[in-house]
Amino acid sequence: MAKGSPKLEWCIVRLGEDHNWWVDEVSDPVHWDVDGLSIIDPRQVDHIIELIDPLREYGFDQDVFERAFIAFRIAKDLGKGKVRLSRIKQPLLESEEKLFALPDVIDEENGPYADFLDHITRLRVKMLNEILSLEEKLTVDDVEDQIREAQNSDFIEGKAVHLFTEITAILEYTPDGHSEDDEDGEKAKGGDGEADVPDVEEEEDEKMKNDSSLKWDDDDDDKDDDDGEKKKDGDKDEDDEDSDDAEEEDEKPKSSKRGR
Repeated sequence: MAKGSPKLEWCIVRLGEDHNWWVDEVSDPVHWDVDGLSIIDPRQVDHIIELIDPLREYGFDQDVFERAFIAFRIAKDLGKGKVRLSRIKQPLLESEEKLFALPDVIDEENGPYADFLDHITRLRVKMLNEILSLEEKLTVDDVEDQIREAQNSDFIEGKAVHLFTEITAILEYTPDGHSEDDEDGEKAKGGDGEADVPDVEEEEDEKMKNDSSLKWDDDDDDKDDDDGEKKKDGDKDEDDEDSDDAEEEDEKPKSSKRGR
């Protein structure tokens, strides 16, 4: 099944200041308008495939993805941030080669790229309704309205919306106040989600009691007491010695002072 324009065999792309790639020139200017036309680089392709992976268990259709994109490989580096790409007929999901992907937006309303966006939006809504505890179930219209509102704000500010941003806005969408990671964490904990955490103050008290480095005050007090006792004993001994010396002086015979 042919995709897009059969005359689209090559395109020249440039690296923008936003670090995204934009199309400057195509081999089929009749069907393709390059004004604001963006292309997804290999790094972004890998990221989209990674985000799609959780949707496989909710009915992701690989063919819908492959029909939505036209694969290109680098043919020549033109310098000054420009690259010439050549179209190849190779499935993106099965390729080990680093490829660019141009969304088929010739028919923006009913084309294969529009079908892809609708497909991943429905699956994303289905997944979120299953894994999140929501008071009211999400609908496709709810998600589309919120994403469209954010895009309209960019348009008003004069910002061109890159197609990679448009895709990831759907694949990463989460309603306000909810997070997939938080929900998974609560499920893993079970019950009210509170873990048995020891009382911090009690634990610190025990550590302080058993910490020998914190007992120096007691040791110094004991040392001071011992030194005081020794000093008292020393004073007592000196007094005893003075008393003994005095008694010895009294016992010595006194010399006679009578004349010869």
